[in-house]
Amino acid sequence: MRLGINLGYWGAGMDGDNLAVAQEADRLGYDVCWAAEAYGSDAPTVLSWVAAKTERIDVGSAIMQIPARQPAMTAMTAATLDSLSGGRFRLGLGVSGPQVSEGWYGVKFDKPLARTREYVEIVRKAMSRERLTHDGEHWTLPLPGGPGKPIKLTVHPQREHIPLYIAAIGPKNLEQTGEIADGALLIFPSAEHLEETALRPLRAGREKAGLTMDGFDVCPTLPLALGDDVDALADVFRPYTALYVGGMGSRKQNFYNQLAQRMGYEKEAAEIQDKYLAGDKAGAAAAVPRTLIDQTALLGTVDRIADRMTAYAEAGVTTLTLAPAGFTLDERLTALRAGVDALERAGLA
Repeated sequence: MRLGINLGYWGAGMDGDNLAVAQEADRLGYDVCWAAEAYGSDAPTVLSWVAAKTERIDVGSAIMQIPARQPAMTAMTAATLDSLSGGRFRLGLGVSGPQVSEGWYGVKFDKPLARTREYVEIVRKAMSRERLTHDGEHWTLPLPGGPGKPIKLTVHPQREHIPLYIAAIGPKNLEQTGEIADGALLIFPSAEHLEETALRPLRAGREKAGLTMDGFDVCPTLPLALGDDVDALADVFRPYTALYVGGMGSRKQNFYNQLAQRMGYEKEAAEIQDKYLAGDKAGAAAAVPRTLIDQTALLGTVDRIADRMTAYAEAGVTTLTLAPAGFTLDERLTALRAGVDALERAGLA
């Protein structure tokens, strides 16, 4: 099992620290460094900066948002980053959510599965340097009846095939991801529930495409916090979990809340959402079960984290992406090194 690092969002006052974390991950042998985007920092700019300041580690978008860019622009960006980084770029895509898609980008959040499939088809075709044509429900290239003509990408990516990942949560999205992508980016993954919440639909999608799980990258992101008091460490992540389970999306359309329900926390997920949407964020955080946090994060001593890593490897994870927690750079770097130590103690390095 390989290790990755997720820097999250840039611009939160830790930019210099984030670069130091990426450079230390590069030195320690981490496989990939991911950066996110929502409605603040964009992923490609951050990744180009990290790639320029590192030597070996891959850089990946987790995610580049589909409503933010035309697919041909995404292909241009991916090819450019792969070329500039010496073949170290991984393209992670996702539809975002209805609040961001419609509120920030002005793109209707409808038919997300069909839109994703079409988007991936165009991106792959453009990155392969074919002359770009497409006749679909969401995109038609070139536009009919005008001066447009089929064009091919002028940039030569470093590699013939840039790995393409999709951020997926729901069963139908996971199945499609298994069918059309090279890897899946997972959030709030529980080793105990990974088979039913992720791997089963991913495997179904691979089978639909006539493929196996061999070579498919199952890539969940987990916070990592080092210490002896697991309860105190879990408390640090209560607001984070409450935000996603309670406040991401609408009452009817919250993918994280639905995931918590599929993990067996139906009543708790409803209570968290009720309190969060009522403005009681502290109450929502208090309602998050400690077991839910412990199942979706790496908490405790190096030995305890090693045991949890073993569980994820046995469940089918191929790249475990860590988000090292800490209030200072030294604490984050210590957590980063603990990740490597735990992997070695588990015999997974």
